[in-house]
Amino acid sequence: MKKYLTILPVFFLLAFTTTNSISEIINAFKEGNAFAISASFDQTVEITFLSQNNSYSKSKAQKVLQDFFAANTVRDFKVLHKSDSGGSAYFIGNLITSNGNFRVTVYAKEKNGKILIQELRIEK
Repeated sequence: MKKYLTILPVFFLLAFTTTNSISEIINAFKEGNAFAISASFDQTVEITFLSQNNSYSKSKAQKVLQDFFAANTVRDFKVLHKSDSGGSAYFIGNLITSNGNFRVTVYAKEKNGKILIQELRIEK
Protein backbone atom coordinates (compact mmCIF):
# COMPACT_ATOMS: atom_id res chain seq x y z
CA MET A 1 0.00 0.00 0.00
CA LYS A 2 2.84 2.40 0.84
CA LYS A 3 4.34 1.68 -2.57
CA TYR A 4 1.17 2.93 -4.30
CA LEU A 5 1.01 6.03 -2.12
CA THR A 6 4.55 6.86 -3.21
CA ILE A 7 3.86 6.28 -6.92
CA LEU A 8 0.53 8.11 -7.01
CA PRO A 9 1.93 11.67 -6.47
CA VAL A 10 4.56 11.03 -9.16
CA PHE A 11 1.83 9.99 -11.61
CA PHE A 12 -0.15 13.18 -10.95
CA LEU A 13 2.99 15.30 -11.31
CA LEU A 14 3.74 13.72 -14.70
CA ALA A 15 0.13 14.22 -15.82
CA PHE A 16 0.33 17.91 -14.85
CA THR A 17 3.61 18.33 -16.71
CA THR A 18 2.10 16.82 -19.86
CA THR A 19 -0.93 19.11 -19.67
CA ASN A 20 1.25 22.11 -18.95
CA SER A 21 3.46 21.44 -22.00
CA ILE A 22 0.42 21.08 -24.25
CA SER A 23 -0.96 24.33 -22.81
CA GLU A 24 2.31 26.09 -23.62
CA ILE A 25 2.16 24.84 -27.21
CA ILE A 26 -1.46 25.98 -27.53
CA ASN A 27 -0.55 29.44 -26.20
CA ALA A 28 2.29 29.63 -28.72
CA PHE A 29 -0.22 28.94 -31.52
CA LYS A 30 -2.44 31.74 -30.19
CA GLU A 31 0.54 34.08 -30.46
CA GLY A 32 1.78 32.73 -33.79
CA ASN A 33 5.13 32.08 -32.11
CA ALA A 34 7.05 29.58 -34.25
CA PHE A 35 10.09 29.74 -31.96
CA ALA A 36 8.06 28.69 -28.87
CA ILE A 37 6.31 25.91 -30.81
CA SER A 38 9.58 24.60 -32.23
CA ALA A 39 11.02 24.32 -28.71
CA SER A 40 8.69 21.30 -28.41
CA PHE A 41 9.64 19.74 -31.78
CA ASP A 42 11.32 16.34 -31.77
CA GLN A 43 14.56 15.97 -33.77
CA THR A 44 12.46 15.29 -36.88
CA VAL A 45 8.90 16.46 -37.38
CA GLU A 46 6.37 15.44 -40.00
CA ILE A 47 4.61 18.57 -41.25
CA THR A 48 1.60 18.68 -43.55
CA PHE A 49 0.66 22.06 -44.99
CA LEU A 50 -2.49 21.91 -47.06
CA SER A 51 -1.72 18.89 -49.28
CA GLN A 52 2.08 18.95 -48.98
CA ASN A 53 3.66 16.47 -46.54
CA ASN A 54 7.36 16.31 -45.56
CA SER A 55 9.60 15.31 -42.68
CA TYR A 56 11.90 18.10 -41.49
CA SER A 57 14.72 18.50 -39.03
CA LYS A 58 13.83 20.55 -35.97
CA SER A 59 15.54 23.71 -37.30
CA LYS A 60 14.04 23.40 -40.80
CA ALA A 61 10.58 22.75 -39.33
CA GLN A 62 10.90 25.97 -37.31
CA LYS A 63 11.74 27.91 -40.49
CA VAL A 64 8.79 26.36 -42.35
CA LEU A 65 6.44 27.34 -39.51
CA GLN A 66 7.93 30.87 -39.32
CA ASP A 67 7.29 31.30 -43.04
CA PHE A 68 3.71 30.10 -42.61
CA PHE A 69 3.06 32.59 -39.78
CA ALA A 70 4.71 35.39 -41.77
CA ALA A 71 2.29 34.75 -44.66
CA ASN A 72 -0.71 34.16 -42.37
CA THR A 73 -0.84 36.57 -39.43
CA VAL A 74 -2.44 34.80 -36.47
CA ARG A 75 -5.50 36.44 -34.96
CA ASP A 76 -6.62 33.65 -32.62
CA PHE A 77 -6.47 29.93 -31.95
CA LYS A 78 -9.40 27.98 -30.55
CA VAL A 79 -8.95 24.43 -29.26
CA LEU A 80 -11.67 22.04 -30.42
CA HIS A 81 -10.37 18.90 -28.72
CA LYS A 82 -7.34 17.80 -26.73
CA SER A 83 -6.30 14.61 -25.03
CA ASP A 84 -3.28 13.06 -23.37
CA SER A 85 -2.85 9.46 -22.38
CA GLY A 86 -0.10 6.93 -21.93
CA GLY A 87 2.81 9.22 -22.82
CA SER A 88 1.21 10.72 -25.90
CA ALA A 89 -0.97 13.76 -26.49
CA TYR A 90 -2.76 15.54 -29.28
CA PHE A 91 -4.96 18.52 -29.89
CA ILE A 92 -7.09 19.84 -32.72
CA GLY A 93 -7.92 23.50 -33.14
CA ASN A 94 -8.95 26.30 -35.48
CA LEU A 95 -6.20 28.76 -36.32
CA ILE A 96 -7.77 32.08 -37.30
CA THR A 97 -5.45 34.10 -39.54
CA SER A 98 -5.46 37.10 -41.82
CA ASN A 99 -5.89 34.71 -44.78
CA GLY A 100 -8.70 32.60 -43.38
CA ASN A 101 -9.09 29.74 -40.95
CA PHE A 102 -6.94 26.62 -40.77
CA ARG A 103 -7.52 23.36 -38.93
CA VAL A 104 -4.44 22.44 -36.88
CA THR A 105 -3.72 18.97 -35.55
CA VAL A 106 -0.70 18.31 -33.34
CA TYR A 107 0.47 14.86 -32.23
CA ALA A 108 3.11 14.68 -29.50
CA LYS A 109 4.86 11.97 -27.54
CA GLU A 110 6.69 11.96 -24.23
CA LYS A 111 10.44 11.45 -24.50
CA ASN A 112 12.82 11.85 -21.60
CA GLY A 113 10.11 13.46 -19.49
CA LYS A 114 9.20 16.10 -22.08
CA ILE A 115 6.34 16.25 -24.58
CA LEU A 116 7.79 16.50 -28.11
CA ILE A 117 5.80 17.23 -31.25
CA GLN A 118 6.02 14.38 -33.75
CA GLU A 119 3.49 15.57 -36.31
CA LEU A 120 1.90 18.89 -37.22
CA ARG A 121 -0.92 19.27 -39.74
CA ILE A 122 -2.28 22.57 -40.98
CA GLU A 123 -5.22 22.18 -43.34
CA LYS A 124 -7.57 24.70 -44.93
